[in-house]
Amino acid sequence: MAERGRCPECGSAALVEDAHYAQQQLVCAACGCVLAEGLLTTTYTDEEHLREVAYSQSTGQKEQLSRCLQRGIRRVQDLCKVLQLPTVFEETAVSYFQRALQHPSFHLVSLEKKELLGGCCVFVTCRQHNWPLTMGTICSLLYAKQELFASVYLSLQKELGLSVPALSLGDLVKTHLNSFRLFQHAADVPAPFVEDKEKMVARTMQIVELASETWLVTGRHPIPIVTAAAFLSWQSLQPPARLTCTLARFCKLAGVDLPPPAHLRLKELLEILLRMASQLAWLRVFKVDKKTVVKHIGDLLQHRIFLLKNAFCLEDGEEQRAAAPGEGSLGGRCPGSARAAGGAAQEDGCPSEGKRQREGGPRPLLPPCLINPRKRLRTAAPSAADSAVTGDEPISDSEIEQYLRGPEEIRAFRKAKAW
Repeated sequence: MAERGRCPECGSAALVEDAHYAQQQLVCAACGCVLAEGLLTTTYTDEEHLREVAYSQSTGQKEQLSRCLQRGIRRVQDLCKVLQLPTVFEETAVSYFQRALQHPSFHLVSLEKKELLGGCCVFVTCRQHNWPLTMGTICSLLYAKQELFASVYLSLQKELGLSVPALSLGDLVKTHLNSFRLFQHAADVPAPFVEDKEKMVARTMQIVELASETWLVTGRHPIPIVTAAAFLSWQSLQPPARLTCTLARFCKLAGVDLPPPAHLRLKELLEILLRMASQLAWLRVFKVDKKTVVKHIGDLLQHRIFLLKNAFCLEDGEEQRAAAPGEGSLGGRCPGSARAAGGAAQEDGCPSEGKRQREGGPRPLLPPCLINPRKRLRTAAPSAADSAVTGDEPISDSEIEQYLRGPEEIRAFRKAKAW
């Protein structure tokens, strides 16, 4: 224990009382060491008994945390007002933010992540109430990177044990098209390019459903698919004035970003539409290509089930169960279509893929990754043991004698040898 009246660091007796922010501290004038912390009267129960507590145990730090909480709550409320969310959503988001800020996992995170925490609470609330809101919309309002926002969102969902349902594709179509600027006249939007919102949303929904039925949605990001479907529906409603417009110009006029995979999704949708158009009787006399097929999207969507059945080797569920009751199917597709895609066996009524391509007949309805694989698997080099014996070597006459034979085989072998 240090000697009374002396500094424990340097041993000097020059100890002075210094008023620092209205609290008394005992400081060594020689080296500046603080020997004793000042005492404050706080709002704790000690104040009721007129007892003083140290500043580290006072409500000073609690007031700082409350100010941080108040700023976060105001940020959440402002975000809800910008998104025009109901009052119930705002109350739920604020309660999630308060729970998250009190959780130990979010005490030592960076200031940037704490600012994104309020946006994550709003995003979770909207998803739980089936309110169509995308992560990109929140990130654009908060000027945040989607990777960082996603990490905070996953942490919030894990630490608080929140159940967040996925957003349906139909709700996403309506939400994404709400941000388009093609539904009202503007100075930078030509008059022929303005379209009725309800008509465009309805046709976009039909094209997205078609994409879902033809494996174009599974495992893909939904925004490029919705963008490509919206572009096709917009063109098909007034083809003469809009066929010359490109996808990039369409997105620029609509005021939305052009996702890079949207060109690929547009190409895949046009290929599906061309396959369907080849089965439509009154279109066989015309030379339909990727540009002119847009004019007939209305007819193709009207007879979608019939055209898909004829163009992609689809069968009715009853016929397929009667033909192959013990075999599984890929969503009503042709049995054995997976083998046909790999170039293996052929079945009755389902010729190989190459033969279908040449004859123009129906082909199996498979995911694009199986029809046009981007990366091919590299086969490993055979080892010395595998290269020595493959099982395909011809058997010599001397080796035949070493095999065991049944009585019938022995008689047949003797008879053949006698001949």
